[in-house]
Amino acid sequence: MKRQGQALSLKNLTKSNVWDIQENDVFRLWAQAERDADLRDNERHYIDVIKSAFTIEEVKVDKPEIIKKYEERGCQVGQVRLDEGTIVKWALKKKPIQRITDLTLENIHHISAQKLIEVLERNFGGGWESLPQSVQDIILNGFDISTTTLPTARLKKAGGLYEKKVADGFEVLEISKGSWTEAIFAKEKPIPIVANKKTTSFDEIEDENLLNDEDDEDLLLEEEKNTDEDEDEDFDEDKLTEESYRTTFDTNPEELEMQADEDGEDVDF
Repeated sequence: MKRQGQALSLKNLTKSNVWDIQENDVFRLWAQAERDADLRDNERHYIDVIKSAFTIEEVKVDKPEIIKKYEERGCQVGQVRLDEGTIVKWALKKKPIQRITDLTLENIHHISAQKLIEVLERNFGGGWESLPQSVQDIILNGFDISTTTLPTARLKKAGGLYEKKVADGFEVLEISKGSWTEAIFAKEKPIPIVANKKTTSFDEIEDENLLNDEDDEDLLLEEEKNTDEDEDEDFDEDKLTEESYRTTFDTNPEELEMQADEDGEDVDF
């Protein structure tokens, strides 16, 4: 299961995508980076990333019989140039994923569903729920998992869940439990593709801010214009003429006092 994207180099190698490469790729990427000035400053970081997926042994005795022993162990031996021009030989070997304890958040997206089933089958027999929660969480990060437990005779009946899951591309692990069987279905989750954001220059940002400011100013002017128009629409000259001359001073104080007595309220003059 590999991610699509730009060509790998030591600069963009991570503890996740390093699982996509093999021993010969490590030597190739290192040879390319030897011409890069930043190799010396970041050499320790690059080695740490490589070690997350590979075992690295320095070959201290460079003899054919020693090299042969490394190769018999599944290692690939190659030459690398380290800091200050030191040349050494490494024996590299990809770390195997054989046990459930070998599964990590970094490598779970880089194994197939078939490989996952092999690891599960090799390491446990108690069913999905017998797995530690931490292992379940790692697996669920990279795979769709579903389970069912049925009488063995009914597990694979035509049109049943087993048949539908297999048709949908799920790998299956069957765990016998007496006359019953638990089926664990696993299918790789698609790796989300994150779109690259376009890098914007400082001048572009300034121009964008200026345009935004102008837009905001135009919007405020438009709102003020609309407000003035609304106020003009609400303005009634005849009503103003009539109402502006109607004041409380036209009312007889004695009438107001009598009205106040009737309402039971105090009125101050």
